[in-house]
Amino acid sequence: MKLKTLIQLDNVWKIYKMGQVKVPALRGVNIDINKGDFVAIIGASGSGKSTIMNLIGCLDIPTKGKVLLKSQDVSKLDESDLASRRGNAIGFVFQQYNLIPSMTAFDNVRLPLEFQEADSRMASERVKKLLALVGLSDKMFNKPTQLSGGEQQRVSIARSLACDPEIILADEPTGALDSVTGKEILGMLYELWKQDGKTIIIVTHDLQLAKYARTIIELKDGQVLRKYQNKKMKSRRSKK
Repeated sequence: MKLKTLIQLDNVWKIYKMGQVKVPALRGVNIDINKGDFVAIIGASGSGKSTIMNLIGCLDIPTKGKVLLKSQDVSKLDESDLASRRGNAIGFVFQQYNLIPSMTAFDNVRLPLEFQEADSRMASERVKKLLALVGLSDKMFNKPTQLSGGEQQRVSIARSLACDPEIILADEPTGALDSVTGKEILGMLYELWKQDGKTIIIVTHDLQLAKYARTIIELKDGQVLRKYQNKKMKSRRSKK
């Protein structure tokens, strides 16, 4: 069966201006990511990982080249259309959780649905199901300060799933967690890929995280050093 390309970077350049100096963060990058894959984008600091994450996540557009999401060139979209793409197609999981401190876990997860103007009753039911999925039914009305780091990241994962996106884009998702909790979070992302068919993209400098991915893309100095299939992929969820 032929795999379907979901995301494509075609000769992508991203150049930042630092005063009079032009600094290329990406230099002619070509990447294809298939629907339903589990991908780790790895590399040292300054390799271009964050820039690629911003492009894939429709948070930025390239200086040159094309970024195609489901065959549509997102660099041609205005900010309103980019925001709509982000809301419908991509769920974000961040290293620092990015939860709103004044809101409960329930309201943090519900927020993307409010942006999409979802039906109130259906939104509430979906939030309850998602918090149950990540094991936080008993803490849905806790605020972030009343949750551990691992619990906050679970809320972040639940929030990323609110609008049922095809793609989960995780930026150093275990960077602020201890190793045991980090394994639980990676196991959860693995299950979303294995059981629910989500396309998972992890951006990380941690090679231990990359072991969970099926495809690894290694960057160096703004270019793809290599792309390969991970034959030693971890194949089971970590026990809680």
